[in-house]
Amino acid sequence: MSEIKVVILCGGMGTRLREETEFRPKPMVEIGGKPVLWHLMKIYAFYGFTDFILCTGYKGEMIKEYFLNYEAMNNDFTIKLGQDNKIDFHSNHSEKGWTITIANTGEDTMTGARIKRIEKYLEGEEFMLTYGDGLSDINIKKLLDFHHREG
Repeated sequence: MSEIKVVILCGGMGTRLREETEFRPKPMVEIGGKPVLWHLMKIYAFYGFTDFILCTGYKGEMIKEYFLNYEAMNNDFTIKLGQDNKIDFHSNHSEKGWTITIANTGEDTMTGARIKRIEKYLEGEEFMLTYGDGLSDINIKKLLDFHHREG
């Protein structure tokens, strides 16, 4: 069985947090210097789930920029300029082996349509689904076992 993917809905406008979400998507609101999305992904990774699909929409470019620049912003690095342009990152973070697919599913798209738009990344497999602000203290493996047991 392949690894279960974690689908995170990151596309809503977050209107109840307007003072924060006017400038960034709700999953990028920071707690302790890191975005809510990062904390959520760390919870899943703690339980061994490291294959993520992020369904973006509203201000999704900020999520793309965050992960495109992740290594540079979270590591020391050595850069060689010129024709042999090369960057060596000196790993300072523990997020190893994460696979992150970022899919623009539209700004005004409802939940079901977001999932339909990422269907090609799921390949008919079982997957987990959560909202981009769904932080909680729950044992993800026990939750999955419960769903398997209950059918």
